[in-house]
Amino acid sequence: MENRKRPLEAVVTPNDSYQTPEKKVSVVRLLDSDYTQWEVAETCHYLRTEGLGEWEDAFRAQKITGVGLRYLSDADLERIGVQCLGDRLKILHSLRKLWQIEAEPNKVFNDPIHGHVELHPLLIKIIDTPQFQRLRNLKQLGGTYFVFPGASHNRFEHCIGVGYLAGRLVQALNQRQPELLISRRDILCVQIAGLCHDLGHGPFSHMFDGQFIPKARPGIGWKHEKASLDMFDYLVNDNGLKPVMQQHGLVLPEDLDFIKEQIAGPLDPSGAQGKKWPYKGRPEDKSFLYEIVANKRNGIDVDKWDYFARDCYHLGIQNNFDYRRFLKFARVCEVDGQKHICTRDKEVGNLYDMFHTRNCLHRRAYQHKVGNIIETMITEAFLKADKHIQIEGSGGKMFTLSTAIDDMEAYTKLTDHVFEQILYSSSPELAESRQILRNIICRRLYKCLGQTQAKKPVKVTREMIQSWEADLAQSIPQSSSQDVSLQPEDFVVQVIFMDYGMGEENPINNVRFYCKDDLTTAIQIRKNQVSKLLPEQFAEQLIRVYCKKTDDRSLEAAKKHFVLWCIKKDFSKPQDGDIIAPELTPLKASWANNNEGEDGKAGSSRRVNCVNGHEKAKVHLSFH
Repeated sequence: MENRKRPLEAVVTPNDSYQTPEKKVSVVRLLDSDYTQWEVAETCHYLRTEGLGEWEDAFRAQKITGVGLRYLSDADLERIGVQCLGDRLKILHSLRKLWQIEAEPNKVFNDPIHGHVELHPLLIKIIDTPQFQRLRNLKQLGGTYFVFPGASHNRFEHCIGVGYLAGRLVQALNQRQPELLISRRDILCVQIAGLCHDLGHGPFSHMFDGQFIPKARPGIGWKHEKASLDMFDYLVNDNGLKPVMQQHGLVLPEDLDFIKEQIAGPLDPSGAQGKKWPYKGRPEDKSFLYEIVANKRNGIDVDKWDYFARDCYHLGIQNNFDYRRFLKFARVCEVDGQKHICTRDKEVGNLYDMFHTRNCLHRRAYQHKVGNIIETMITEAFLKADKHIQIEGSGGKMFTLSTAIDDMEAYTKLTDHVFEQILYSSSPELAESRQILRNIICRRLYKCLGQTQAKKPVKVTREMIQSWEADLAQSIPQSSSQDVSLQPEDFVVQVIFMDYGMGEENPINNVRFYCKDDLTTAIQIRKNQVSKLLPEQFAEQLIRVYCKKTDDRSLEAAKKHFVLWCIKKDFSKPQDGDIIAPELTPLKASWANNNEGEDGKAGSSRRVNCVNGHEKAKVHLSFH
């Protein structure tokens, strides 16, 4: 700390007319970079450090504090007595450095999505750590790479992209609305949060916290966001980054709290209940900063912007959302006493397209039926191998696949490589796991029997899934071959929830817009004000059933089991139901091919008499 003070203290000479015992406090404030908290004395001190001490009397006479520095113009300086144009330009140049990130040499990355990306030196320090470099070995889309040959990108480049976009958005707001008083500290913290938001992902990304951990350690409620916070703390402490952060103007622990709150929300959700403002890192007048990296309000954040563009690029799917346009129109307006990021009213259609893009990516790639079953098989292999994989953590203690999340030193060593570790092992304890992974490599996969839907969303539990698998085994059609025996363990049931990002809620209802004639008033735009062609519902459940037996006779029987099970459960008709079980589908009247409407009821019909010569024909026209 003393070494950081000396360069600024050296400016104050024994003959300096402005010396008080409190001067050391102002030195710390200057290094904070949060000039908005400066009093008049600290503003004058900054002028002296910039070699502009001759004008401090004029600033003191006008009682100019840090809050007012953003509003100073050339005309203002001339009015307070700075007559020479050159002096005025010099002062304005020095002041601009307060809210612009220091002109230090930035690292340039050539990214296929965002082009040449420049990152602040502090971000480079974070990137060049083992904890961040670990992300090079975590596939962004997990098992989807086994379906889409181009989906080989990793969490590493995604996190760099999110850190870059976070800086783009916060600096766009800073330049457009200087009255927001966004400081260099704010900008750096937002960039760091974007960079580190996915540090906690495990092998095969969402498969690890979505499938493996819930089965290996049921009831603990662990998510990768929690691991991101733990890994970030470990990264900072293990690499001694706190002094480096302070040298770049961050205030600890306040800014560390702010970074972590942007990633996972309030650090103490239970203690924050009932409080009007639950965050510690930044006050309520900077609430909009919490909507940049992980937007809990409506889901529009830079994390989505990057993975939309990056995933579409690698999957070979068209991306119809352009974040650059959103950057052009983003503004902060006051909504119900808080400041939120808003956009132009004419952009509402583009935002519906954005969420539609998200839904399409889930349907076509993230929830691909083959990709999902591959991740299910990998999960089975990991569960069988769990206690046989040993990873050394802190203090020499050993951890397994599922317990490595309790120790960040061990978790740093856990990446997608565990797949090859099992696949190429010779240990007899890993024989079952090894065989499952070999089946994946050789494409001996469980087969999808079909997809259906319940009339109303069901609450999914592990017991319910097991009950359904037992029901499938017992749903034996009369025409089924007697020499095929299917057991509950031969079936895999998956329940997939598809939505626009906020459950059954329309996320656009939580977005606020402004008009070009009034940039400060936030308005809400309802769906019926946009288009009648927009979806009526914003969420649905899909029920998929797979069979582990892959021989032709077992598959044929299993498909008939599936169709009969759908009839018994009153689920929707599988798309190929008439093909795989034509003798069963007539058993359910509502499954008749009568061009039924979306609500499951037969479309209304009317008779039209057509006259052709002396003949009359009765034609039924169905309307949806």
